Amino acid sequence: MAETLKAILLGILQGIAEFLPISSSGHIEIGQALLGVDIGAYDLAFSIAVHLGTVLSTIVVFWDEILGRIKGVLKGSTIDIQYATLIIISMLPVLFVGLFLKDQIESIFNGNLLLVGTMLCVTALLLMVTMRTRPYNGNLSYVGAFIMGVAQAFAVLPGISRSGATISTGLVLGTDRKKVASFSFLMAIPPILGASILEINDLIKLDAVDAVPWGILLAGGLSAFIVGVIACRIMVQLVLQNKLVYFAAYCAIVGAATILWQIL
Repeated sequence: MAETLKAILLGILQGIAEFLPISSSGHIEIGQALLGVDIGAYDLAFSIAVHLGTVLSTIVVFWDEILGRIKGVLKGSTIDIQYATLIIISMLPVLFVGLFLKDQIESIFNGNLLLVGTMLCVTALLLMVTMRTRPYNGNLSYVGAFIMGVAQAFAVLPGISRSGATISTGLVLGTDRKKVASFSFLMAIPPILGASILEINDLIKLDAVDAVPWGILLAGGLSAFIVGVIACRIMVQLVLQNKLVYFAAYCAIVGAATILWQIL
């Protein structure tokens, strides 16, 4: 029961931090340290469960738009084909990281809370920048989609918020707030699904499927999904209302506290 409760708490943390600009990977690292959780025996499976939970959250929240875009592409709609192309372009940087820097990236996910604290402070700076941007109403260009993709690739670092980095970048590029919010979440679906498929394949290769505690994973994934739906809807409204500065302050405080915790 204790392990299941911890999995639920970490799932809730993932659901909140995946969408709100506070870094899910960074908070999971901090959460594991604070809760004294050691999921090393099934960390890969747990990561798959909570990430699939938040992906499902995104699909539920944006279901109408996703279905509409797919139908548009099938019907040959120029606008929807262009949008799909933007999504594909945004995936290129994180695809490069996944193919060529996977081992190097994974090596830093080892409880390095000093790095997490530093990157949370970087996230705070990124969010502060959005307060200085003018309320443009521009469309996202192919170059803009690639730059947002670069921001998403950098967000593999624990402590860099994926939503914070991509939304901040889109706003600085002058993209309409509503458009940049939805694009930020939709552009994350293919990479996360792709990474999850590869991780499931790794799990099968390790012959570890039978040893996976499915009840614990279900608890974590389900809590991530439920909380993720709520957090995703909230985040869209916060972007429209230009209220990301509150999360900048939060990330700065948590980042500084984490750094001090590790130094002292």
